[in-house]
Parts: sequence; structure tokens; C-alpha cells
Amino acid sequence: MTNQATTHRTPAWASSIAAVLRFLVHSNLFISLSTVSVVVTTVRLAEFPLEPLPLFIVFAVTMFVYTVNRFTDLEEDEQNVPRRAAFTKRYGRLWLAAGVALYVAAIAIAVALGLPGAVYMFLPLAVVLLYSVGGVKRVFLVKNLVVGFAWGAIPLGVGYYYDRLASVEILFLFAYVTVMITIAAVIFDVKDIEGDRAENIPTVPNLFGPRATRLASLVATVAVAAAVVVLVASGIVPTEFLVVLAMNAYVCAYIPFATPDRGPLYYGFVVDGEHVFLAAVVLALEWLVW
Repeated sequence: MTNQATTHRTPAWASSIAAVLRFLVHSNLFISLSTVSVVVTTVRLAEFPLEPLPLFIVFAVTMFVYTVNRFTDLEEDEQNVPRRAAFTKRYGRLWLAAGVALYVAAIAIAVALGLPGAVYMFLPLAVVLLYSVGGVKRVFLVKNLVVGFAWGAIPLGVGYYYDRLASVEILFLFAYVTVMITIAAVIFDVKDIEGDRAENIPTVPNLFGPRATRLASLVATVAVAAAVVVLVASGIVPTEFLVVLAMNAYVCAYIPFATPDRGPLYYGFVVDGEHVFLAAVVLALEWLVW
């Protein structure tokens, strides 16, 4: 009798879905959707009217910043995420042109409409230079904090746009997003251990290992959840803000699986999808309950 090896093939539909997700991640469309989701969450929880301009501005800025970063990190990506590096080499100039065009258009619209604080739209360019060219990423934990504060600036920008910058809701979301994205940025470094070591970039996973990184991130995520409960229980933050705990649960669910061998789709879609998930929960609860 002839022994025949069983060949396991990935179904065509699964390969197609993976290809679409990979395109969304590599092109920075998904990460741009994630930052737009932060705007949606902020607007709905703060009970502002949802307007298209803030959504467009954040989408445009994100596309510009992350596409530039793809080029400045190309050498590291060739070792850490070769498929993303190959995508950047093949299509990067096209997406960079689109990112620059969107960023310039967003600035032009803000200036034309006389939006207060339009000058602050040049801050993302400063962040790009600081992070990618200024050597910030080579300082332990600083690069994670830069990413955290950059995302935390989104609720602040929304508050500025609606003239409610100093409101409790905006300040809470600024702090919450900053801390949660900093945690996510630390987890993201797990997949880049080999490349970061080659480039002499100190990270939490490099210095303490993936397991310790996961444990510390879990503790931090639970601590943030506890802080949210305390703020709501004390009446400082409205009860509706307990909805953010859904994202804490989401983060606690993905952290145990964050290992160096996980593919870029895990980090680029699952991890980066945390704010898309939260926005979806906020909109669903608004429709069902609030």
C-alpha cells in the first residue's frame, strides 16, 4: 500500500480575506481607520455632533505620518516584517504621494475655513521628524510614550475643535488613550525583538523578554480598568464612560498571544484594531441603550 501525505491547503476564501487584511494594514488604511475611531468614540461619549471634517483631518494626518514612517523604518521592516517592506518598496511612493496630498489638503481646508488652532496641524510633521529622524526611538520607553501622547492628542484635538478642550470627558479620554496606546506600543515591540536588537534599539521586550512584557502589560491594563471604575464610582467621570472597559477586556484578551512568531496581521489588525472595536461598541450601545 502506498502512503500518501496529506496536504493541508488554506481555503481560497481564507487566503482572499488575509490578502485584503494585509493590504489594509500595509497601506496604512486600517491604522488610519483606527485613529478615526478614536474621534468617533470621543465625539459620541462627549456628546458632540459628529461632523466629517475632524474625521477627514485625522485620517489624512495618520496616512501621512505612518506612510512616512514606513520609509524611515524600511531597513528594520526588511528584517522584522519583510512583506510590509516589500509592499513599501513596490507601492510606497504611490501611498506617500496620497498621504502628502491628503495632509496638504487637510491643512489647506483648515486654513481656508479659518479653524482655530490650524497651526497645530504642523505638529504631526514635528512628531515624524522627532520619532523617525531625531533618534527618539533609541531612548528606552520614550518612543512608546511619543506614540501614546500622539494618539492621546486626538481627543484633545476633538475638544479644541468643539471648544470643549478643558472638559472632564476630553481630559479623561486624553489620559485613557495615551496610556492604552503606550501599552499597545510596548506589546508591538514584541514582534520586533530581532530587528530592534540588530539596530541597538532598547525596548521592554529586548531588556526583559516577551513573557515579562506580557505580564507587565496585563497588570497595567487591569490597573487602568480599576482607575476607570474608581473615577466613575466617585462621580468624576460619567457612568457612560464605563464602556471603555470593553477595550481593556479586548486588550487583556490579545496580550497573552503576543509572541515574536505572530505575523504582522496579528499586530497590525488585532492589536491596532482595539480602537475600532471600542468605537463599534460605543456606537452599538448608543443605538441600543443610550
